[in-house]
Amino acid sequence: MENVQTSALVTTPEALLEHWQGHRRLTRKVIAAFPEKDFFGFNIGGMRPFSKMAMEILDLTEHGIRGIVTGTYPEMHELPHHGNNPDLMPKTQAAFLEKWDEVTAILNELWTQIPADRYQEISVAFGQYENTNFDSIMYYIDNEIHHRAQGTVYLRALGIEPPAFWDRY
Repeated sequence: MENVQTSALVTTPEALLEHWQGHRRLTRKVIAAFPEKDFFGFNIGGMRPFSKMAMEILDLTEHGIRGIVTGTYPEMHELPHHGNNPDLMPKTQAAFLEKWDEVTAILNELWTQIPADRYQEISVAFGQYENTNFDSIMYYIDNEIHHRAQGTVYLRALGIEPPAFWDRY
C-alpha cells in the first residue's frame, strides 16, 4: 500500500494549513480596517453587514475543523451566524478580533489531529453537506475568500483602502 500522504496529495497538510492561515491573516486585516459602527451596520444592496459574514467564516472554520477531527458537526441552523444564538456573536470589533485569534489557535491545534487518510473520507458537514473532508476544507477557504471580497467592496464604498489581496502575512 502506498503512503497516502505522499502519493495522493497535491500539497502537504502543513502547506494547506499555511495557505488557509494566510487567508485568515488577510481577512483579519479586513476586519480591523472597518470603523466599528460600519463593521456591524454597513451594508450594500441588502447584503449582510461584514460582521455577520465574518461570523459565518468563524463558524465554518471552528465547527468545520472540529467536525473533520471528531466526525460530529452541529446542525447549520445552530451556528451563531444564523442568528439563533445571538449571544455567541461578539459585540465589539475588539471582541471579534479576539474570537478570530481564538479560532486561529483552535484551527492550529485541531489540524495536527487529522490523520492523512481522513482528508479523503466522506462526511456530512453541518447535517447537510456531503463531501470529502478535503473538499469541505476547500469550501471553508473559498467561502472565506468570497466574504472577504464582499468586505473589501464595503471598505471601498466607505472610502477606505482595503488591505492588498495578496498580503497574507
